[in-house]
Amino acid sequence: MSSVNEPLVLGIETSCDETGVGIVRGHTLLADAVASSVDEHARFGGVVPEVASRAHLEAMVPTIERACETAGIRLHDVDAIAVTNGPGLAGALLVGVAAAKALALGLGKPIYGVNHLASHVAVDQLEHGPLPEPCIAMLVSGGHSSLLRVTDVTGQDGGVDPMGQTIDDAAGEAFDKVARLLGLPFPGGPHIDRAAREGDTVAIDFPRGLTSRRDLERHRFDFSFSGLKTAVARWVEAKERAGEPVPVNDVAASFQEAVCDVLVRKALDAAASEGIEDLLIGGGVAANSRLRHLAEERASKLGIRVRVPRPGLCTDNGAMVAALGAEMVARGRTPSSLDLPADSSLPVTEVLAV
Repeated sequence: MSSVNEPLVLGIETSCDETGVGIVRGHTLLADAVASSVDEHARFGGVVPEVASRAHLEAMVPTIERACETAGIRLHDVDAIAVTNGPGLAGALLVGVAAAKALALGLGKPIYGVNHLASHVAVDQLEHGPLPEPCIAMLVSGGHSSLLRVTDVTGQDGGVDPMGQTIDDAAGEAFDKVARLLGLPFPGGPHIDRAAREGDTVAIDFPRGLTSRRDLERHRFDFSFSGLKTAVARWVEAKERAGEPVPVNDVAASFQEAVCDVLVRKALDAAASEGIEDLLIGGGVAANSRLRHLAEERASKLGIRVRVPRPGLCTDNGAMVAALGAEMVARGRTPSSLDLPADSSLPVTEVLAV
């Protein structure tokens, strides 16, 4: 094995529609190969689980080969295999877990089944170095909107503690649904971000979910975007009934501002409440340009440091899984057993499968 402080780890990510294989040595990214099936899902307006699973099966071996070639290594050079074992789509997860088990068994290497959400936190180490612990992590994607207090990204001694989560639509899900209302392609996030740059953020006063005084008593750090999505739908429908053109750019900008306002407001409130000066933002929606700008702008006024990986590391990828796996090895965590399951509803507190 290479130096215990610089383990060479191959990570596999198949929780949704990207087949990701990453190779990491310590905190250094050597390869990040991704095969996306998003084009196959676009005609359905969302991810189809069976289509995703079949795409993972077809892409797995070529993506592993491409990652090894990019990293300049052979498979038997790796010190460990890491794989997302949850949460995510059950069938998609099974493909990745089965592939990781085959590699671990065939190569005689330890396997680490890791949590998808914790991986989104760990990936920042590949760009900005060791994580500040404790930190507040806000994870925003198509399936998750979560606020976490992180004292140990490997989950040791309750190191990942949930503070809040979405109670209905996640932020990324709302972006996809509103994009569909506006006639924009799937996935909606990048297209709304682009349209919003030409729009007015205060053109339409859309609601900010769970921010009233009464809501904050019970859901201070929770998120809700279902009401916002409905408000956008009703506004667009009213314009169409009146025979008026829908100002797509203004709707996109006003909707995006409502989402980003709530996300940043709650994340900074969580940091202030815990006396923590570091905020990490991860997940696919973290690639949104307005979210990144608003977080930096508001955090700087409060003396809070913000870390956000580059957009390519925010979306699902194998590098994030390898990053968390490398941290598991470096901190001497016990590997998972070869009968580790794929768990579609794995809670974030279970960072490492036993």
